[in-house]
Amino acid sequence: MSVLTLSQWQFAITSVYHFFFVPLTLGLSVLVAVMETLYVRSGEEIYKRMTKFWGKLFLINFAMGVVTGIVMEFQFGMNWAQYSRFVGDVFGAPLAIEALLAFFLESVFLGVWIFGWEKLSRGVHLMTIWLVAIGSNLSALWILIANSFMQHPVGYAIENGRAVMNDFGALVFNPYVWTQFPHTVLSGFTTGAFFVLGISAYHLIRRRDTDFFRRSFVIASIFGTLSIFLVILVGHSQAQRMIIDQPMKMAAAEALWESENPASFSLFTVGNEAELKDRWSIRIPYLLSIMAYNRPTGEVKGIRNLQAEYEQQYGPGYYAPSIFTMYWTFRIMVGAGFLMMLLAFLALYPTLRNRPISKFSYIKFFPLAIALPYLANSTGWLFTEMRKALNKRRTDQESGKEKIIGINCYVMEEEKPLPPFRTNPRAAEIEKQRLRDLRSERDNGKVKKLLDQLRRTCEARENVLPVVSELTAAGATLGEITSVYREVWGIWQLPFVA
Repeated sequence: MSVLTLSQWQFAITSVYHFFFVPLTLGLSVLVAVMETLYVRSGEEIYKRMTKFWGKLFLINFAMGVVTGIVMEFQFGMNWAQYSRFVGDVFGAPLAIEALLAFFLESVFLGVWIFGWEKLSRGVHLMTIWLVAIGSNLSALWILIANSFMQHPVGYAIENGRAVMNDFGALVFNPYVWTQFPHTVLSGFTTGAFFVLGISAYHLIRRRDTDFFRRSFVIASIFGTLSIFLVILVGHSQAQRMIIDQPMKMAAAEALWESENPASFSLFTVGNEAELKDRWSIRIPYLLSIMAYNRPTGEVKGIRNLQAEYEQQYGPGYYAPSIFTMYWTFRIMVGAGFLMMLLAFLALYPTLRNRPISKFSYIKFFPLAIALPYLANSTGWLFTEMRKALNKRRTDQESGKEKIIGINCYVMEEEKPLPPFRTNPRAAEIEKQRLRDLRSERDNGKVKKLLDQLRRTCEARENVLPVVSELTAAGATLGEITSVYREVWGIWQLPFVA
């Protein structure tokens, strides 16, 4: 396994692990803020208890998100130093703004919120948790602006072999940002809602503090239903954007080998990735065109067509991502999303009917449902970030077909030996003649006086540079100057220790 492959695995594991904590921070911060708002408006102590209980879980999750994020920062420099050098002037700007603006906003006011109970007025204390929630989601915005540049680069120019920013507005208003950001933030809201639903359901099943957890369940069910509905709606828009910006990824997600108009949606496909063809599949006609263009007609390009187009545009190479990974991560993400929508409506149903939640037998599934948003988030992140056929690249590197100096190739093979360097046999005589000519043309009296002055300067341990400068201008040789140094200071020898 090559160093490149190890670096890819290390960064992938770190980023997925980090992304376990980020969505919950986005969602739970807002839920805690909502609960404290209810406390301030109603004055009921139960909402204060809810705020503190769920706030503690938010703090633990927030701390884990910070430490795992710091590891990722180090890996940008260590694993992907060349990438950081190449796009650092563009990619680094939104990350710096995220740290200096959004992260400091949320971390400072989180500290005020923790230690401000009973010290601040209710209204001011409520403001601090809302600022934490706003800061958390602003942090996501700036990180996704950086990530969207990777997905759809805009606002830059290549100068002296590096990418430099030439349009900050284009970077911020990148069209890719404004589908990716709401989809990610709403996924975080859904994660927070299902986290609260699952823990509340666990305690309701065991009849522990039922009023406390019943109210938590109701708040989370309303919040979760709205969030998952909007996640699916925005996800649809993001998929339509992907067909424009990253058609190869969408073709891989649908195992669409050839361009189709109208295009069919793959319900289930077992494909031959090596030969780019189906072994067995079930497809729904027209549905992919409807999803892509909101109409039953419209071309969706296939993998073979895009491969030929990219080879003509960019040169030889394999431009498809891992089709197996794209196909199944997309389906797991979407499947988990629709299952969460069903569960969210089931969670909301008792509230709409004004009936006790514990009377419904399906409540026992909600503790297990906590895993669903994490499954959707992780597969969605992998689907977003994987583009190239990493397995093929790894195979090419390990077989030696693709050579990268310092990764899998440390000694360059010479096609033919270089001829030995041969000096001119008359070089010594030529140099001696040049030295004789120099001494005959210069003012030797002036040189002698300056050498005497250099000797006195050395003995006095004063600055020799002005004298050396005059000697050089007068035509003194390096040997004459260093002879004075040796005469005054001697020759340095390695000390002998017995």
